[in-house]
Amino acid sequence: DLVGDIILRIAEVARKRKAQGEVLTEGGMVRVASYTVLEYWSNQKEITTGVNCGHCSKVQRARCKDKDLYSQCPKLVEIVSLNREIEDGQGNTIELWETIADDKATDLEAWVDTTVLLNSFPKRLIEVINKKVSGEVLSHVDRTYLYRMRNRKLSQLSLFGV
Repeated sequence: DLVGDIILRIAEVARKRKAQGEVLTEGGMVRVASYTVLEYWSNQKEITTGVNCGHCSKVQRARCKDKDLYSQCPKLVEIVSLNREIEDGQGNTIELWETIADDKATDLEAWVDTTVLLNSFPKRLIEVINKKVSGEVLSHVDRTYLYRMRNRKLSQLSLFGV
């Protein structure tokens, strides 16, 4: 909170001055407070808009200030609420957060495609693939079978121009 930041900053500066054998005057406290307020609002602006004019040149900052070009800043970051309502592909209105993918959800289309693909393979090939996936060492016969099946599939794909 701003008041707490001001008090902490004044205490820090007073401690440094005391270590140097000086006293922080009331005017010094006002100066510290004004810089703290300036820094606070600068940080708030950066948090809410993503704009930090400290990265721009002095000339650019003056140009933005004179012509009020802050909204056209190329470094501006648009902050969007996840509760904002959008329209999905079917014309329904939903909130934006509902479109976020769930890593734990099962991709049913991919699962069905994989199931269909695996069901099209010979049972022997599925057994060899399961051995390989589980980390078992394949016998010479299994390696030869897998090699032949790979080459057969690759030759089929090359016939289709893939």
